[in-house]
Amino acid sequence: MSDFANNGHTTPEAFAQHIKSLGRYDFPEPATVDPEGMGIVAIGGDLAPETLISAYAQGLFPWFNDDEPIAWWCPEPRCVIQPTDYQPSKSLRKQANRSRWQLTLNQAFDEVIHACSLPRSNGVNEKPPEGEHTWIHDEMIDAYTELHAQGFAHSIEVWDDKGALVGGLYGLKIGGIYFGESMFHIASNASKLAFWGLMRLCEQSNVKLVDCQLPNDHLMSLGAITLGRSEFLIQLDTLIATGAISWHKNSHHSLPVSLLDKPQPWQLKI
Repeated sequence: MSDFANNGHTTPEAFAQHIKSLGRYDFPEPATVDPEGMGIVAIGGDLAPETLISAYAQGLFPWFNDDEPIAWWCPEPRCVIQPTDYQPSKSLRKQANRSRWQLTLNQAFDEVIHACSLPRSNGVNEKPPEGEHTWIHDEMIDAYTELHAQGFAHSIEVWDDKGALVGGLYGLKIGGIYFGESMFHIASNASKLAFWGLMRLCEQSNVKLVDCQLPNDHLMSLGAITLGRSEFLIQLDTLIATGAISWHKNSHHSLPVSLLDKPQPWQLKI
C-alpha cells in the first residue's frame, strides 16, 4: 500500500470516498448511531491496515483494552490543533535554544510505540506492576507497526546529547491531516519538544490539522481547540485528499532542537 496522495488526479470528494471504502467493513455514521455524542460508534472488525486507514478517513479510531472487543470512537467534540496556531512556552524556547538534543523522523518507531505503551505512573527505570498495562497493547502495537512499514504511521524521536532516546510521539498521516496517537518522555520536556517538532514539520509539509482526539488540559495549554464532530468530519473529507509532502523513513535530516525557532527548520534529504 502506498501513501494516498490525491496528486490532482481526481476530485477531493471522489478521493475521500475512495479511501473510505478501502476496508471490508461499512462503518456507521457517527451522528446516526451516537446522537448523544458519547463517542463510541462501532464494535468489532479487525486492525488490518485497510480497516484502519478507512476508519481514520471516516473520523474513527480504535480504543479498547486487550481483553475487550475492538471499539471504534468518534468523540463529540473533537480536539484538534492547527500547526500554525501552536506557540511554545517561553521556558521551552529557552530550553531548546541552549540544548544539544536532536529530533529525528521515523528512525525509532518500534522504540517509541513501546515506550508509549508503558504505564505512565511508573518511574523511568521501574518495572511496571504485574498485570498493569495501557490501551497500547500488543495487538495495537502490531497494527501500527505494520502501518509504519506501509508508510502511514510516523514517529518523531528526541535524542539527548549522549544519543539516548528520551522522548517521542507517533501517529498517522493521511494527506493534509496528522492523527496523533500517543507521546512519552523520560527527560523533562522531551515530549513537548517532540510535539513542537511535529508542529513545525506539519507546517512545512502542508499538513493543515493535527487530530488530538480527546481534549485535556495539557493539549489545550499547547493551543488545541475543540470542534464539533460534524464540523471535524466536514473538514476531514477535504484534508485527507490534500496533497502533502510524504514523510518517508529517510526523507528528512535530523534536526537540532536549537533550530526549532528558525524558518523551515526540517531539511529534506536530496
